[in-house]
Amino acid sequence: MSEEKIDANEVETPFPAEQPEAEAESQAAQLQGEIEKLRNEVLYAQAETQNVRRRLEKEKADASAYAATGFARDMLSVADNLARALAAIPADLREDERIKSLLTGIDMTAKELDNVFQRNGITKIEAIGARLDPNRHQAMLEIPSADAEPGTVVQEMQGGYMIKDRLLRPALVGVAKAPDA
Repeated sequence: MSEEKIDANEVETPFPAEQPEAEAESQAAQLQGEIEKLRNEVLYAQAETQNVRRRLEKEKADASAYAATGFARDMLSVADNLARALAAIPADLREDERIKSLLTGIDMTAKELDNVFQRNGITKIEAIGARLDPNRHQAMLEIPSADAEPGTVVQEMQGGYMIKDRLLRPALVGVAKAPDA
């Protein structure tokens, strides 16, 4: 092993001593600007990634919450038909012992369907007596009424339903109007 003597003048330095101080400051400022630019780009990329993650989580939650929407719409016609079946039975037949068990079965089926709707976040829209809300009601006709304020729902032709906070089906309603003079 031989020891060599290194002359200090022969060693290259990253910033030569001959470089003017102003040029070094300019280069440092330029590098500082690049660092700041890259830092901002990293922060922007992190924020964008976080936004995408949040958006995907919300879409996933919405998809699971509202996945049954199509099926629920189809089941509403079953609920309507059960309600019509119960409403079509005259009062005198309701007391007939021969069909009382049939009525009980239809009534229990309708109640169970309502329970299933509630467990899945499907709720009936209260319409009668409420102000017409175009987001929940669909006005089918106007009914002259001295008793109800104009714009109030006085008749419901078909029930409306919500699934969680979204409209599943609007209520088809008759709305009060001022009586003709």
